[in-house]
Amino acid sequence: MSFELITIPCLSDNYAFLAHDEESNKTLLVDVPEAAPIQKVLDQTGWELTDVILTHHHADHVQGLDALCRSHPARIIGAAADQHRLPPLDLAVSEGDFIEIGSQRGEVFDVSGHTLGHIAVYFKSAKILFTADSLMALGCGRLFEGSPPQMWESLSKLSALDPECLVCSGHEYTAANARFALTIEPQNTELQRRAQSISDRRAQNLPTVPSTLGEELSTNPFLRPDSLDIRNNLRMQNATDAQVFAEIRSRKDKF
Repeated sequence: MSFELITIPCLSDNYAFLAHDEESNKTLLVDVPEAAPIQKVLDQTGWELTDVILTHHHADHVQGLDALCRSHPARIIGAAADQHRLPPLDLAVSEGDFIEIGSQRGEVFDVSGHTLGHIAVYFKSAKILFTADSLMALGCGRLFEGSPPQMWESLSKLSALDPECLVCSGHEYTAANARFALTIEPQNTELQRRAQSISDRRAQNLPTVPSTLGEELSTNPFLRPDSLDIRNNLRMQNATDAQVFAEIRSRKDKF
């Protein structure tokens, strides 16, 4: 049995995620940008919140926690490496640890880059990967604290997972990411089709998150520094993958 997953828009462009394990009746929340929209979904579903994963310390991912926990006390989980900047944790985790949510088991990955100590969590049997601001739909998080080689290492870990898994990222940045991606790999027909689909969904105010890892592998330029078309477009035929990634990230910062 898998999670029942609900994507919750928060603030202006954030997402939180509720994942309910029917077998155990446990409910996981990933990130808490604000309390009210999450409270509304909990009220509508009748689910009891049991666990919260905080992916990183930025305010737009944690600032709703206190208000939500006043009515929904839960086990708070976050990175041991980021513990000094997170709200108080009940469980501090590191890469290679596993988080049990009822019958579901999630593996923790250190995906530092956007911030140091940022984590992603992969629930293999449910085929769900929570990435927040590391791997994003057609993008990756801006490097506020980490280095390009560090972020490339983080993304490489995630790229090796099941391409059928859902990628639950933290923001609705996909339309802007698509416009940028087309400047890096305009020849990519799958990217062209995806960009049109994203435009259509946003015109209807529909979310473009989650995506699948397979979609990201075939269209996200930050996962494709080995693409010959990208290398030719950037005139970086002999560069390492990490160097090509760094150039793409630099261009996105100025886009």
